[in-house]
Amino acid sequence: MKFIAYILFSESAAKYYTGHTHDLANRLAEHNQGETPSIKMGIPWRVVWKAGFPTRAEAMKIDLIRKYSTIETLSGFSCL
Repeated sequence: MKFIAYILFSESAAKYYTGHTHDLANRLAEHNQGETPSIKMGIPWRVVWKAGFPTRAEAMKIDLIRKYSTIETLSGFSCL
């Protein structure tokens, strides 16, 4: 199974959110339906970056790097 690390952006909240999943379309729908209380205020969210990884551990590493750095950190990684 392929895992995806992703970055979402909310124009209404002017904030980024990072995460990882195996089904990005479903996860984005959940976020935009308000199923994630911590980011409900930013609906609608849109994907601004995504990359696929063979394991959840690798996707989580990128997720954590983004949470504690800037978007420019990820500029060297390829998108799906």
